[in-house]
Amino acid sequence: MNEHFSERIKQVPPSFLRKIFDIIENDDIISFAAGLPNPALFPVEAFKKAALTTLEESPETALQYGTTSGIPELRSIIAESYKKKDGIDISPDQVLITNGSQQGLDLLGKVLINKGDVIATENPTYLAAIQAFSMYEPQFVGIHLGINGMDITNLEKVLEEHNPKIVYTIPNFQNPTGITYSDDVRSQIANIVSKKDILLIEDDPYGEIRFEGTRCKPFAAHTEEAILLGSFSKIIAPGLRLGWIIARDKELYNELTIAKQATDLHTSTFTQHVVYRYYRDNDTQAHVNTIAVQYKNQKDAMITALEKHLGDSVSYTNPEGGMFIWATCKEKIDTAKLFPLAIKEGVAFVPGESFFASNAAKNTMRLNFTNSTPEQIDEGMQRLARALKLYSK
Repeated sequence: MNEHFSERIKQVPPSFLRKIFDIIENDDIISFAAGLPNPALFPVEAFKKAALTTLEESPETALQYGTTSGIPELRSIIAESYKKKDGIDISPDQVLITNGSQQGLDLLGKVLINKGDVIATENPTYLAAIQAFSMYEPQFVGIHLGINGMDITNLEKVLEEHNPKIVYTIPNFQNPTGITYSDDVRSQIANIVSKKDILLIEDDPYGEIRFEGTRCKPFAAHTEEAILLGSFSKIIAPGLRLGWIIARDKELYNELTIAKQATDLHTSTFTQHVVYRYYRDNDTQAHVNTIAVQYKNQKDAMITALEKHLGDSVSYTNPEGGMFIWATCKEKIDTAKLFPLAIKEGVAFVPGESFFASNAAKNTMRLNFTNSTPEQIDEGMQRLARALKLYSK
């Protein structure tokens, strides 16, 4: 059968998480691997009411085919949110509703990437972005990521030497590291990229989940050329598969719409109507605040457990929001080889090398804290400490 497969699909790396999903679903495993929101925080009752209200108020519209761009009511809510929180003047006509922000990545790949095009990414970066873009056979170049964002000197060097078509970023509570770009770094990157006619993609699925520090404005506040991806997965529930693209360039917006028409016609009109009524009838910011408080408690529990059980054997980030901590082992430990030992001890993580476009740091790992109780986090770190001792023998 192999001879029938396209050359394109052969270039796409498998997802490490999908390969181990059966393992981490085992109840005996404490998993810090998958980036799962806490299901206890899903707004079930409010969403149930929104679904019933939708069927009472507009069943014919909600259950019918819809426009490719998405229902106007939901696009207006998204546009207004950016104006209220960040002072960005976005029109609802610049919002394209997608099946999660992952589809947004795929649509951007379809519209923008030719075989051999250079894509500059953070190093490390979101592994599913690498997977989505790989379908279109680009070349990836990694840019060093510091505590305040992309290293500006390294960025300028990459732009000069490789002339990438796209710079892909996750500036808020970055996946996998949890770091957040400073306003100064955002401004510098926007200025540099806009002068070179390079497309800047800002992937922001975590930005609303801030539990410490001060909100930073998106790249879209610094340059109108930035393309912005967002998602309802982290602030309502991932099972909705509902996200959006902000494209202020009309020509790009039209091409993305055509690509989406060819892909799926439109995103579920029923789901969009339900989410619209959820926003219309509830204090949604209060719900997001509740999520943030819970996640801060879980993050603090993981930092405490790391200090208590792993001590000086690892260094780690301390994020101001989002879902992840990035840990670096101080000894020469290959976390891909550590992983099976950890599974035997009953704990899972994602080896860091999965997130690198190039020059992978093999002594790194991503730890998710949002889907475990403080007690599970403490026990999981004890198990990880035992696995590290076994590795070092």
